[in-house]
Amino acid sequence: MARRMSALLVLLLALPAAAWAQSSQPSPAEESAVPIPPGQIDAAVGQLDALAQDLMGRTGVPGLAIAVVHEDKVVYAKGFGVRKVGTDRRVDENTVFQLASVSKPLGATAIARSVGRGDVGWDDPITKYLSGFKLSDPSTTRQVTIADMYAHRSGLPTHIGDLQEDMGYGRRQILRRLRYVPLAPPLREGYAYTNFGLTAGALAAARAERLSWEERRGHPERAFGHVKVGSRWVARFTRDADAQSPAGGASSSVADLAKWLRLQLAEGAFDGRRLIARGALSTMREPHSLLAPPMTPATRPGFSGLGIDLTVDAASRVRFAHSGAFNLGAGTTVDWLPSADLGIVALTNAQPIGVPESLIASFLDLAELGHVTRDWLTAYQPFFAPLTVNPSRLAGKKRPANPAPARPSSAYTGRYANRYYGRLRVTTRRGRLIMSIGPKPASFRLRHWSGNTYSYEPRGENAVGISAVAFRLGRGGRASAITVEYLDEEGLGTFDRR
Repeated sequence: MARRMSALLVLLLALPAAAWAQSSQPSPAEESAVPIPPGQIDAAVGQLDALAQDLMGRTGVPGLAIAVVHEDKVVYAKGFGVRKVGTDRRVDENTVFQLASVSKPLGATAIARSVGRGDVGWDDPITKYLSGFKLSDPSTTRQVTIADMYAHRSGLPTHIGDLQEDMGYGRRQILRRLRYVPLAPPLREGYAYTNFGLTAGALAAARAERLSWEERRGHPERAFGHVKVGSRWVARFTRDADAQSPAGGASSSVADLAKWLRLQLAEGAFDGRRLIARGALSTMREPHSLLAPPMTPATRPGFSGLGIDLTVDAASRVRFAHSGAFNLGAGTTVDWLPSADLGIVALTNAQPIGVPESLIASFLDLAELGHVTRDWLTAYQPFFAPLTVNPSRLAGKKRPANPAPARPSSAYTGRYANRYYGRLRVTTRRGRLIMSIGPKPASFRLRHWSGNTYSYEPRGENAVGISAVAFRLGRGGRASAITVEYLDEEGLGTFDRR
């Protein structure tokens, strides 16, 4: 009886696709209970100017560009604001922005084309093409595939390798040192977002075709990244993401990304010509990992495809989406609804505070429901706030008025090493301790905090303020090791004296 009931359940679940495959009626699994009346999407497009101006007025974000695709046509493409504060260089639909993680679905689309041609397979092991690739577990090394990396289910911890990139390590060095990283959870048993795991998958696919992954180039009409200093937006940094270019290094305009949205919505065809096999593109957009487990029985879950996220929205439509974020000055988002033949992309030249996400959420509310359901900027901002929260144990604290005394500087100076992060050196300069670290050593002043603990100010994409450096004393009161708190999130931040 149990076996018969199980078979019946499988049949019932498969029935919508099977029964409606040869029918003119849409499958119930493809229908939304909230129909979109004629003209409602056009009306939503007509409100984009006001949505953009409102968000820019509330946040001061310097530049924003938007494009909308509907029924295989670009129905809106426009820019707002300036490419760089203090100039009159206006943003338009052809302004080139850094895409940050919106690079991921673009790269996955390129791989899907290769898969469709038979040059590579989503389930090909990484080591088939990158023979020197290793992870800390030999079994995982043998089994992990291109799809595993693009679905963030390799077992590598979240954002592993990003701090090495900040330190100046190149792609080859970062990928080589993944072999020293403990894996958790096991292969295909959990989701952990990694830029460099995905980069390994992309390089394997490129190697299969004997190509190198494309690298970003400068552009005369590029937007400059901005960060907020007090109440002002400042173009202070240039983010070089070439080391992780498949994951975050692409740059583009909304005019060009609108073409990519047309390709996605047309199931791999463009201007009547098939560019990508349906099956290969379909695999990219299938659920491969549980990205957001339901917090309550009534919560809709979210899933990771291959380089793209997917969910079922409030109107019961499947929605594909991905956001990109550089703390040094980029916030980007793309969303599309296949059942409505509708897609939208929004790019900003400012550190992520939820502007493109809020604009797209408001627009899709208008397109699907006819009204904006909430103040999306207020709703999104708490999700972006942690990006600027400093997790250091010293954050928000005043330097002790009566600190425990330090040892003489000679107790701390010397050379230290860590197989994952490389070499570290502590020297003195004008009576101050200086820590030098990285492949082209960057120097940081160490300021005494208390006892054998010092503080320093990290730099780079992931830096958010003060962090601790703690020396462990050995025989004779001389430091035998140093733990750099900023690098210790995965327990990898201790350097032993050489």
